[in-house]
Amino acid sequence: MLRPNRINTIQPTPFNPHPSLTTLAASLFSSQDLLLFNPKNPTHSTQSSSPHSTQFQTLINQSKTPHSKPITPPESEYPARFSLSSSSFYEFLVRRYKFSSCYHEAQQLHLQILKHGFGCDLFLMNTLVNGYVRGGDLGCARVLFDEMPVRNSVSWACLISGYTRNLMPDEACVVFREMVCAGFSLNVYAIASALRASCQVSSSRGVRLGLQIHGLVAKTPYVFDAVVCNVLISFYGNCVDSADCAFRAFDGIQTKNLISWNCIILVCSHRGDAVSAFELLTRMQQESSEFLFKPSEYTFGSLVTAASSMDCGLCLLDQMLAKINKSGFMQDLYVGSALVSGFARFGLLDTAKKIFEQMSERNAVSMNGLMVGLVGNKQGEEATKYFLEMKDSVKINSDSFVVLLSSFPDFSVLEEGRRRGREVHAQVIRTGFIDSKVEVGNGLVNMYAKCGAINDACSVFSLMVNKDSVSWNSMISGLDQNECFENAVMSFCTMRRTGLMPSNFTLISVLNSCGSLGWINLGEQVHCEGLKLGLDLDVSVSNALLALYAETGRIIESRKVFSLMADYDQVSWNTVIGAFADSEEYALEAVRYFLDMMEDGWILNRVTFINIVSAVSCICHHDLGRQIHALVLKYHFIDDSAIDNVLLSCYGKCGNMDDCEIIFGRMSGRRDDITWNSMISGYIHNELLPNAMNLVWCMLQRGQRLDCFTFATVLSACASVATLERGMEVHACAIRAHLESDVVIGSALVDMYSKCGRVDYASRFFELMPVKNVYSWNSMISGFARHGHGNEALVVFEKMNQQGQLPDHVTFVGVLSACSHVGLFEQGFKHFESMRSKFSLTPRIEHFSCMVDLLGRADLGRRAAEMLLQLEPQNAVNYVLLSNMYAPGRKWHDVAKARDAMREAKVKKEAGCSWVNMKDGIHIFVAGDKSHRENEAIYEKLGELHGKMRDLGYVPQTNFALYDLELESKEELLSYHSEKLAVAFVLTRKSELPIRIMKNLRVCGDCHSAFKYISQIVGRQIILRDSNRFHHFANGKNDGTQSAKNRRCEKGVLLRVYEITNKDYNFPSCLNCYTGKMSDSTMFH
Repeated sequence: MLRPNRINTIQPTPFNPHPSLTTLAASLFSSQDLLLFNPKNPTHSTQSSSPHSTQFQTLINQSKTPHSKPITPPESEYPARFSLSSSSFYEFLVRRYKFSSCYHEAQQLHLQILKHGFGCDLFLMNTLVNGYVRGGDLGCARVLFDEMPVRNSVSWACLISGYTRNLMPDEACVVFREMVCAGFSLNVYAIASALRASCQVSSSRGVRLGLQIHGLVAKTPYVFDAVVCNVLISFYGNCVDSADCAFRAFDGIQTKNLISWNCIILVCSHRGDAVSAFELLTRMQQESSEFLFKPSEYTFGSLVTAASSMDCGLCLLDQMLAKINKSGFMQDLYVGSALVSGFARFGLLDTAKKIFEQMSERNAVSMNGLMVGLVGNKQGEEATKYFLEMKDSVKINSDSFVVLLSSFPDFSVLEEGRRRGREVHAQVIRTGFIDSKVEVGNGLVNMYAKCGAINDACSVFSLMVNKDSVSWNSMISGLDQNECFENAVMSFCTMRRTGLMPSNFTLISVLNSCGSLGWINLGEQVHCEGLKLGLDLDVSVSNALLALYAETGRIIESRKVFSLMADYDQVSWNTVIGAFADSEEYALEAVRYFLDMMEDGWILNRVTFINIVSAVSCICHHDLGRQIHALVLKYHFIDDSAIDNVLLSCYGKCGNMDDCEIIFGRMSGRRDDITWNSMISGYIHNELLPNAMNLVWCMLQRGQRLDCFTFATVLSACASVATLERGMEVHACAIRAHLESDVVIGSALVDMYSKCGRVDYASRFFELMPVKNVYSWNSMISGFARHGHGNEALVVFEKMNQQGQLPDHVTFVGVLSACSHVGLFEQGFKHFESMRSKFSLTPRIEHFSCMVDLLGRADLGRRAAEMLLQLEPQNAVNYVLLSNMYAPGRKWHDVAKARDAMREAKVKKEAGCSWVNMKDGIHIFVAGDKSHRENEAIYEKLGELHGKMRDLGYVPQTNFALYDLELESKEELLSYHSEKLAVAFVLTRKSELPIRIMKNLRVCGDCHSAFKYISQIVGRQIILRDSNRFHHFANGKNDGTQSAKNRRCEKGVLLRVYEITNKDYNFPSCLNCYTGKMSDSTMFH
């Protein structure tokens, strides 16, 4: 500031280089424009008082009172000899107070001005205004400014700058408006301060304010001034977020200074544009070599921040560290804070700590940077330790509390983190941060949600005075993460009613909640909301949409979303591959997406491999699985337990248990529950039940905890091969593990006992279950129906309805089967119609099959037979059905024709076999089998049984011998059916226990008849389970309610044709096409 002559000659004659400027300003800043330059409380701004205002008024009064004793500074502060009227005292005042920044010094200057009559000296009055401004007393500065008899543009600039410096942007803008309207010529300092004030005004109001100030300045020569343009660079780069405008302001500077370069580099740094920031550094050194511009601490601080924003910026950061060391800025607070934050971001915490500890001065910014890095690396307890060490030596700000709160969810003991969070909660209440800083409230909501205290998060949120979009995002995200999906969706709807616009983070959480709830309709509405707001272009939102449609089974929509995405990331590819991998129908398409991902050059990660291996498991492609396994080794994921687990599952489903055992053996020390379960499931899938059971015993011996999935898997295996003894052993293990009350295990036990022939055990355990779900009810209903107890099955169904459990499709398969078994035609139709009318369930093919079984047409088989070979020529079942239909009618020519067609088509039928489970293992038999090691004893026992059966009146039913042979040959063929060999083998060993035999196909009528005689001869109960149901034989009787005659091959043909041609057929209407009723059954005997 230039010092004027002691004798003030400056008059308030405003200078305006443009005659229209005053008019323009008046029109621009009209009193009706409440947005521009009007403070929120203008009265307060002009009359505001500081703690020193009362003292200031007292000083004025004292100086105006003739008898008051003036207050003078100590004598030592004045020259030894001077005349109060001389210019030397004036020069002393200028020299003494020109750069004063203390309120008391400003007070002393004010007294001297009043005492010696310098009140009309413009320079000293401006110096005094500036002194009060620097001392932080804006009230005194404003009063003094208003009482100044003469002002110039410097006077206005001092006051505007003071308001801006003290974060009072509205007051600064009011004064700037008054200056323009008063016709004073603008100077660079007034313009720059007003622009800085516009940056301090929140929301779009400040942006419009700055744009209008720029428009006003554009008509003056100051538009090219470095001071003004430097502020414009910051305004456009930080407030408007327009790098182009910032660069335009930078390029328009006639003479750039170091501040200009630092401003534009800072803009690039904030935008994460590290390349442009370093290019500007090079350009600065090239263009400004004549001015010897060297990077300052602000230059280095911005460049460090820019390098930290790059994914590959670590090498650059190391080079910057060396350059800073060489330049001597290592001890600078700004540079040191940037370095600490940068190295912490890249996980080099030791380097960050070392720099932090070497800093001679630290503040909250440097501490926060280190804490952010520690929290980002999941070291929340370490971050808390640094906060506790530094809290007394630095001035803690709201950001410090926000970072501290984010550290607590990373505590190894979550309860301890929650306790610390409550302590900080109390602290921010005492300090007032919780009401004055919305980000602190947001941090509390986020902390409580991540610590599992979602109710506390909701309480904090409801008590927040101010809420912004981050508040709502934190709440909605927290509800979603804590599986409060409905509340998350409701909060989103409430947020929209407040008028706040959702962000991409909001949509991601809401879409995830909709997917978890299966609310596809609401998810589609949120999708539309995203489209209208343009948020669908965000790759993370698109990924959430992919997951939503995949989770709700909308694979086609998921594919469409992926095809319309403007950009992809690794998550996008993984999500779409995972979506198609979960569907057996689309698993091959998942493989194609995987190949596309590789062709596009994307790096495969563990999620990619987990998803693609799951897809290969669905299609059981062993060779492809090996190729994926090779890629796993190539990408060094050989020791990843999650990938090894899916490989175990894949090889198990592909039937290669040798590879499973190799992987399992290599995982010693890394095995988890999924590893053991995958191995057990593999053995069971490949019908190696003894191996599975041995693995279970191995788990128990090693102290490995068996979870619900393990028990349910093993029980399901026991049920599939009707191994009652092993199933009971597993039941005992579940009791010892205190898991018998688990609803999943309970349902599996009910299913196991019913499939192993002990429906009485199943019923007893079902009644004792404390909690039942739909699977429990279905297992019991199907169990009763499978054993021919149709009435009991219907009773259980009624209890299910009474207790409020909604049935599903599986429930009605059991119910309709039960109706079919006991011949309840009308009741069966009633239940069938109730599926759609009462329970909104669309009948499926299995339900129509039950209805055909209940009310079929005997003559439909022949009419359907002519269609079979044309519809599915590669399906062996069709040929077998045709052959078996013709054989009982002695149409041997048609039988031979069907078998020849089968050979020409090169298809094979499943070989029939029966098996029994003994203490020494499972013994399997096929018709006419002589490979068993006890072959001679088996055939000897079988001959003995045949003799005794004939004595009791048994006559072989040769119509079930489906070949054109002599009578004796047919009888011999029937004698060696696999189930008869199995029962003979069991009878070679001494036991009084019931005989349990399993068969993979339907039992023939002759064997059904023979088993009644055998049960009478040996005096033991025989339980035979075929592919459809159980047959109980005791004392020469079959306790089922249906006879063997109810197995007409024509109906098998009918159902097969129906499956192929009428998958969407409306069953009730198809009955109108036929007359008569079929009394036999295709499902039960």
